[in-house]
Amino acid sequence: MTLPRREFAPAKLNLTLHVTGQRADGYHLLDSLVVFLDVGDVVTLQDGPLSLSLTGPFAAGLADDPDNLCLRAARLAGAQAAITLEKNLPVASGIGGGSADAAAVLRAIGCQPDRPEILGADVPVCLASRPSRMQSTGEIVVPLPQLPPLHLVLVNPLKAVSTPAVFRALTNRNNPPMPDSLPDFADAAQLTDFLRACRNDLQAPAIALMPEIADCLAALDDAGADLSRMSGSGATCFGLFASAELARQARERIAQAHPGWWVTASGLAPAPATP
Repeated sequence: MTLPRREFAPAKLNLTLHVTGQRADGYHLLDSLVVFLDVGDVVTLQDGPLSLSLTGPFAAGLADDPDNLCLRAARLAGAQAAITLEKNLPVASGIGGGSADAAAVLRAIGCQPDRPEILGADVPVCLASRPSRMQSTGEIVVPLPQLPPLHLVLVNPLKAVSTPAVFRALTNRNNPPMPDSLPDFADAAQLTDFLRACRNDLQAPAIALMPEIADCLAALDDAGADLSRMSGSGATCFGLFASAELARQARERIAQAHPGWWVTASGLAPAPATP
């Protein structure tokens, strides 16, 4: 490993999230279409004993304790490095921040562990950081062809919702998966039509716990989104728009109406180089 190394940790977005069952050990079975965005955190590794420094607009929401996923990822790789995490994404927001950060540390080190899922269910898909179908408890990741360009707006009310609480509030844990074979999406309109027939099964229980999520979805709809949905277990919601200009206008409109929210526009991130 040649240091210093700087690695982008793109936000993970669940375009779909079907909860298809629950194992005897309590882990839920998922079927999700996952993409990665051109907004995210940044990790920088430099020579030194293992340590973590936090910067960025959302650094105050984290602690540099030994259980931080960046430090756990470095220990899993057997690496000694001084890690700086530039935290640009809201904490506990359903867009894979901690898992993406851990995966970025592993990529920076050049480590591809046998079982990255021991760091968290989203770490395997975040390690690839490319469009994928994520199944089972997160350990099955099937890369997909590059999807058509998407123009998105992300909205978060800057309130954290507990993932375990959302799963506990889920009333039906045995829902249909996505089709066995996903179509080849010729353009964003075809992908959007497909997504309309899919779901995020955690959206309703998350709204029951945090009604502000419904407000975020309504704001995206009012701003002209072709489709709005929650990502992961929340509370970040996304809207798909027909063009980058329409997404920009929607971002400005929502940010002006809700100055206390985190609002940003994004496209898809390019896939990272293989470690």
